[in-house]
Amino acid sequence: MAKVGNDYSFKSGRFFLDSQSVAVFERRQPMDVENLSWNSNISTTVGSGPTLGELLKRVGDANGDETPTHQVLDMGTDTDVGLETRSLPLPFVLSFSNLTYSVKIRRKMRLPNNKLGATADPVEQIVSSNHSKTKILLNDISGEARDGEILAVLGASGSGKSTLIDALANRIAKGSLKGSITLNGEPLESRLLKVISAYVMQDDLLFPMLTVEETLMFSAEFRLPRSLSKSKKKARVQALIDQLGLKNAANTVIGDEGHRGVSGGERRRVSIGIDIIHDPIILFLDEPTSGLDSTSAFMVVKVLQRIAQSGSIVMMSIHQPSYRIIGLLDSMIFLSRGQTVFSGPPSSLPQYFSEFGHPIPENENRTEFALDLIRELEGSSGGTKALVEFQKSRESTNRQRNRDPDWQRLSLNDAISASISRGKLVSGATNDASSASTVSTFANPFWVEIAVLAKRSVTNSRRMPELFGIRLGAVLVTGFILATVFWHLDDSPKGVQERLGFFAFAMSTTFYTCADALPVFLQERHIFMRETAYNAYRRSSYVLSHSVVAIPSLIFLSMAFAATTFWAVGLAGGVKGFFFYFATILAAFWAGSSFVTFLSGVVSHVMLGFTVVVAILAYFLLFSGFFITRDRIPMYWIWFHYISLVKYPYEGVLQNEFDDPTKCFVRGVQMFDNTPLEAVPAAMKVKLLQTLSSSLGVNITSSTCVTTGLDILNQQGITDLSKWNCLWITLAWGFLFRILFYFSLLLGSKNKRK
Repeated sequence: MAKVGNDYSFKSGRFFLDSQSVAVFERRQPMDVENLSWNSNISTTVGSGPTLGELLKRVGDANGDETPTHQVLDMGTDTDVGLETRSLPLPFVLSFSNLTYSVKIRRKMRLPNNKLGATADPVEQIVSSNHSKTKILLNDISGEARDGEILAVLGASGSGKSTLIDALANRIAKGSLKGSITLNGEPLESRLLKVISAYVMQDDLLFPMLTVEETLMFSAEFRLPRSLSKSKKKARVQALIDQLGLKNAANTVIGDEGHRGVSGGERRRVSIGIDIIHDPIILFLDEPTSGLDSTSAFMVVKVLQRIAQSGSIVMMSIHQPSYRIIGLLDSMIFLSRGQTVFSGPPSSLPQYFSEFGHPIPENENRTEFALDLIRELEGSSGGTKALVEFQKSRESTNRQRNRDPDWQRLSLNDAISASISRGKLVSGATNDASSASTVSTFANPFWVEIAVLAKRSVTNSRRMPELFGIRLGAVLVTGFILATVFWHLDDSPKGVQERLGFFAFAMSTTFYTCADALPVFLQERHIFMRETAYNAYRRSSYVLSHSVVAIPSLIFLSMAFAATTFWAVGLAGGVKGFFFYFATILAAFWAGSSFVTFLSGVVSHVMLGFTVVVAILAYFLLFSGFFITRDRIPMYWIWFHYISLVKYPYEGVLQNEFDDPTKCFVRGVQMFDNTPLEAVPAAMKVKLLQTLSSSLGVNITSSTCVTTGLDILNQQGITDLSKWNCLWITLAWGFLFRILFYFSLLLGSKNKRK
């Protein structure tokens, strides 16, 4: 061992840091320098790869605007970056003890008859009743993971791999999980874990029309602090692209079923990249190699090895790794029906199974042999009980032999402070006094989050103009049909009835065309849940940005519909009347869009959502006052009239049309229209009018105004609110549903097992 400054160079074994506190760090294998994506002449005396924070320190001066971004990858041993400026990673140890997790299944189950007298597997000993049974998914799982290493959880389908990763990542509801999880011997709180860790889901949930570079850049905008300049964020993204091996795909869109994009392996690496942009201390992954070919899977795990070597704890579940992937793993846990059947480094597998009495044949894939043996034991009469007991006895022996009190010398607070000071956890505090208590929950203020979210949504949407084009086309076609059907309505009694029908259909159409907003959030739901689960941004920021982005399109659609129908139908009010008509349509679009958005946060399936939307909007139209006036609605249904979203814009445009007291809609003999006397000759109508006048003692002639617009409003029961109040209430409904959408996200996006 050679001393350089205050650091020690080494090839393997142990080293000590003597800055302010002494930490002991044990490396199980030397760094694979040749395969690193940065410059290969990095000093091999450093025990781990550079963190992204260290890469960032190479970029530019204090302003970060003068150094070319490609220099971030030059990690040579220049005089300005010597060993003295590169502190070695201080150790983190994530320990978990006696983790037990069970779920209740509500159905009648009985224990199978064991006629052979065999002992059932402990996990299969299910407590059963007439209404439910309890199934144990994790049964007394213990182990530890250290920074600089990859811990892989293996097992057959249903063995509990993903459940264990979820348990460690705090994705199981509090109270359901038994046992303890500590980091450096201290309990790991949920708030802190969200800040210092990241979780990569099994499915690649990405925006399809963003490029690889844009996807990572938006992630950087979310996870990196506002104090970091734009150029340094771009440099960090470029460094990450090189580290992930995505340079050739940087300008390629992600793609989906309808748009060709990057390959499956590249998508998986992008998914990893967006969660490690802030250089987290702990990285959880749920089967990152699932669905990939052997080459792509190896490249993904190779990337994870580099991430671990930068000073992170990497924990992942994996189904059946190849021989090459095994060489990249530092430790493994094999699970069988929720119990540990092996825990240790891959190199100890041959000795372990040899001592158990099932030696691994030469030239045999060690993990495949182990998994096959475990499956064979699971199907036997004794189950895996003997293997579980063997693992427990071996674990107890190793714990006594390898107990090292030096691991407890560095507290969690000091370890996090040291990690932040050397560039990890970039979204946290950056001063020398940084600690676990000063790490920010969110990297940016909410207005920055709103701006970034809005920009991302607009960027993704403008590359799919057909979506807005279809909606605009539907509005224009509907407006054209209404304009031609109700062309230049007159002021006769028939014209009044036709106006009422036009307004009812027009207002309901604005709400029904908002139903296309339903799939928008349903498609983004899992992306939203993944990003907010680890505090990429606030839920309130998402709701506000979602609302802001929707407004321009709603204005355009409202203007298109209003301009298409107002003058063609012959509505009253002139320019002032047109702008109120436009404002009411805009308010209706806003309320309808907000209502559908709220429902998208409640329902989980598109077809179910469309069914609910169509049904509720039909009821809104029924109780709006068009089919049955307010005074005719039964008292036990009157409440539905007041919560009808169609009621308020419908009443508003009616008042806009009929609120002129000087305008007459029924004169003299027109009172016989829409009655059986309508077919009587005009001369006979005049005589009937004279007879009626004589009987009533009033003078009614053919030019006498019988019904004004105010009379029509009274007949329709529109007397309780002014047109402006109707407009404000419609807008208020929109804001109310946006607030309800926020609470639906708050309550429904915990992303935890119960």
